[in-house]
Amino acid sequence: MPVPDELRSSDREALLFHSEGRPGKIEILASKPMATQRDLSLAYSPGVAVPVHAIAADPARAYDYTIKGNLVAVITNGTAILGLGNLGALASKPVMEGKAVLFKRFADVDSIDLELDTEDPEAFIAAVALMEPSFGGINLEDIKAPECFIIEQALRDRMNIPVFHDDQHGTAVIMAAGLINALYLTGREMKDVRMVVNGAGAAAIACTALAKSIGIPGNQVILCDSKGVIYQGRTEGINQWKSAHAVDTEARTLADAMRGADVFLGLSVEGAVSAEMVDSMAPRPIIFALANPNPEIQPEVVKAIRPDAIVATGRSDYANQINNVLGFPYIFRGALDVRATTVNEEMKVAAAHAIAELARQRVPEEVAAAYGGKASRFGPDYIIPAPFDPRLIETVPMAVARAAMTTGVARLPIADEAAYRSALRARLNATTAVLASAYDGARARPKRMIFAEAEQETVLRAAIAYREEGYGSPILVGHTERVTEGLKALGAEAEGFEIHNARISPLIPDMADRLYERLQRQGYLYRDCLRMVNQDRNVFGALLLDMGHGEAMITGVTRPFGQTLEQVKLVLDSQKGRLPFGFHIIVGRSSTVFVADTTVNERPAPSDLADIAEQMASIARRMGHAPRVAFLSYSNFGNPPGEWLKPSRDAVALLDTRKVDFEYEGEMSPDVALNSALKRHYPFSRLTGPANVLIMPGLQSANISANLVRELGGVAVLGPFLVGMEKPVQVAAMTSTAADLVTMAVLAGTLSV
Repeated sequence: MPVPDELRSSDREALLFHSEGRPGKIEILASKPMATQRDLSLAYSPGVAVPVHAIAADPARAYDYTIKGNLVAVITNGTAILGLGNLGALASKPVMEGKAVLFKRFADVDSIDLELDTEDPEAFIAAVALMEPSFGGINLEDIKAPECFIIEQALRDRMNIPVFHDDQHGTAVIMAAGLINALYLTGREMKDVRMVVNGAGAAAIACTALAKSIGIPGNQVILCDSKGVIYQGRTEGINQWKSAHAVDTEARTLADAMRGADVFLGLSVEGAVSAEMVDSMAPRPIIFALANPNPEIQPEVVKAIRPDAIVATGRSDYANQINNVLGFPYIFRGALDVRATTVNEEMKVAAAHAIAELARQRVPEEVAAAYGGKASRFGPDYIIPAPFDPRLIETVPMAVARAAMTTGVARLPIADEAAYRSALRARLNATTAVLASAYDGARARPKRMIFAEAEQETVLRAAIAYREEGYGSPILVGHTERVTEGLKALGAEAEGFEIHNARISPLIPDMADRLYERLQRQGYLYRDCLRMVNQDRNVFGALLLDMGHGEAMITGVTRPFGQTLEQVKLVLDSQKGRLPFGFHIIVGRSSTVFVADTTVNERPAPSDLADIAEQMASIARRMGHAPRVAFLSYSNFGNPPGEWLKPSRDAVALLDTRKVDFEYEGEMSPDVALNSALKRHYPFSRLTGPANVLIMPGLQSANISANLVRELGGVAVLGPFLVGMEKPVQVAAMTSTAADLVTMAVLAGTLSV
């Protein structure tokens, strides 16, 4: 079904994202080979009978022979979808698929979304309880209160696997982590804290309970709803979950409760807190305004009144985002790995403390760099870790698993914690964390990005997304009317974009003079230069960049890479002392390989190969990897011999003389470079593990390999990326999507050497 034309650009992009190619966001892939008849006979009949009998004899074997131990059901009835309300079970499916993606992306937990078409709690409970044999855990999502309390408690009582309502407990865990650190920074003891919670829905009540579990006295936590303070003796609008947190107090309104309070936690509505309420709080107040999508009070308003305040919100565009993705994937990871029967209060407290303690540690360089260096040190604006901190995967599950073992709910205790930590690290690819955090880094350091082919719909969609997501200001090159019409067709207002028309631009005389001065001794006449400025968008765009009218440039979707690069090189030189080259990033589930040079140098000399290796090692480090460089060939250290081996051998010898600080080896075939099992045949190899930087012997083999892997699928292939030019230029593949172009624009700064 086509996407409606009348939608605004961001809505169109969201629908295209969900609809292009295979609809939706998840699919089922076989984890075992299914290529031969023998494979099928082992996977199904007759081989499948063997694990069936084993599980029938010992049900615990299901964790050994099936996916159960790594499979979570994400279940809802759609009665409280995000901030959208009760839109029904079917409408909730995109959200639940998204949750499944987050489970996989952050903790390598497989999950299936299940949307149950009932608002009857008993029917919901009965349906979920019957599915216990299928899953290792249940994640409840987007179920309205008070039914969510009834459903979760009943399922926890009936089921012998973890049941976790993330809207309640996920929010509570991250809130608690932030609160622990905010109290630490302000020098407060838990026993002395006065806390006010506004909102009495599922998340607020869970947060109130966990705040008490981490040590805040129950009689010093005041819970408020839309009718005011929940005090002992109040009868209006009270249910058993609210009454459990009623206190003996004279306060009757939120304003009364906040007077002299140390902490405010809001899970209510925009504008619920006034400047006067904030001003009435205790010195160095802690304000967690978590209303979605807009907080109870804006952080800048708080800071204007109380510069001494520590403020957190639920939004990514402010410091201290209380983001559930810091918690639920890792809590389930730890619970699944010890085959926990539940997620108890001790496990949640352990997760909160682990997250809090992680924020106090030095932030990894790759995360700090991606966030613009702003979130590099524990303090009032950094009380919880960045969502893409790669250390979360080993820190939080370990803490959860320990708590499960300590409290007796773990059925498979961890025997070797060091080995478990290592296994956790191996589950995720460090590159994915850096790639993801780079988007926040781009918002911290927005750039003026030249889109040189702005008459193309794909390019316009990318430019619109680049601007709307806050990555910077797009500069569009093209005929004014065509670009304007294209923007309108995509639901964007042309007035918000800077458009440069190469035929009528006032910059043309200066551009032509500049280009002629550069090319006059290379056989070009002035009229040649003027024609190129007028007619060639890549020359015009490169001149915009060279003259300082933009900070980086994206092009390539209308012409082959080589032709585009030659046009750009008419204007721009290579970086002094650097060889321009291209590379691809091949991102797998748990590993990344960088391949160079895939686009520029046809037959690089030994010195070129050595230079490329050094620059790629630097890029690999910036992407979170300790570089291990392999110079590839058809030969392994001279076997078989051949006339084309010398450049790679000489490059290795050159690196020997340069005393570089990374591992390198060659010449070697790809299987020897990547397969640790083959290393035993070459005990002299200097690589301590599989190579992650592959230096190709020539452009032909490099380009064929990168494009072959891309088309075969199974991994994500990013690029090509161009480095070594004096100004940041990226030449995209002609088949690039709008999302590809945005990624290249975002990474333009991260990947420059």
